[in-house]
Amino acid sequence: MQIIVISDRLAKAKSISLSLRHVLGSLALTLAVVLGLTAALYWLSLRFAADLRLPMLHRLVLAAQKSEHDRTREFMQQNLNAMAVKIGEMQAQLTRLDALGERLSSLAGIKSSDLHLGSPVGLGGATSVMPLQDLSLRDLEAQLAALGRNMDNRADVYGVLDSQLRDLIVRRKVMPTMLPVHAPRGSGFGRRIDPFTGQWAMHEGIDFEVDVGTPVHAAAGGVVSFAAFHPQYGNLVEIDHGNDLVTRYAHLSKILVKPGDVVMRGREVGLSGATGRVTGPHLHFEVRYKDVAVNPDRFLAASDPTLPDVKGRITIPLASRVAHGD
Repeated sequence: MQIIVISDRLAKAKSISLSLRHVLGSLALTLAVVLGLTAALYWLSLRFAADLRLPMLHRLVLAAQKSEHDRTREFMQQNLNAMAVKIGEMQAQLTRLDALGERLSSLAGIKSSDLHLGSPVGLGGATSVMPLQDLSLRDLEAQLAALGRNMDNRADVYGVLDSQLRDLIVRRKVMPTMLPVHAPRGSGFGRRIDPFTGQWAMHEGIDFEVDVGTPVHAAAGGVVSFAAFHPQYGNLVEIDHGNDLVTRYAHLSKILVKPGDVVMRGREVGLSGATGRVTGPHLHFEVRYKDVAVNPDRFLAASDPTLPDVKGRITIPLASRVAHGD
């Protein structure tokens, strides 16, 4: 690109050659100068807006400040809403944990008031020697997230404990741990001299010395599998507790249930008597597992800690036994 300069003062015309690089450089310099002047003017306007008291400029400054304030407030509100949602979830989790705690304490036989559920936790301590620091929004969010995860874990653990404790209670209800009668004992479980033959024999249950007509209760819940007269046991009630566990109540004077009845723990199933192979009125109580007789004291001791140890049970002398039999 050439520019020809013609003047009366010049003897001849002069030409100036401009390349594309010169043109672009000139445009860039001009643009930089314009932007610099604009920025300087904007800064001066903001810096001295209060002193100049120009209404229009003052309104522009207030509009800019308001816009920035609105953006900041909107950002803070969004974070507050997110934290409010998280706190709501944690409150629901706390309600669930309180309900689980009350249910567990009830199942375990502990008063919920003794656990101080819902009461504030005691906190305290000396003033920190380290410099105090304010929590940032990110720190607060991290703490809430960690607390939420811990509460989820606790809820899962308490749920498992609740399930296992309920299962244990159900199992205990079908375990023959309740005394069928409260009465003195006669013959215990094990080897003894048979009162009819005078020979050593195996006694497969426990005898309770009771008068005729004493109520006999189910040692655990179950289904009546037999309720009729037996040549040796006399009037006999047999209850199936599931898991191959059966109890027998023999020598009854009267049977109060029938086969197929579902009985609860402690229900009256008959009245004691002296029917069958006996020398006098008493109740013969048996526990059988897979049709093999086991020592009932192994189960009864679970609910009656005053019973002697199974291995160290005192045997009542033969002369003192009034009632004997199967």
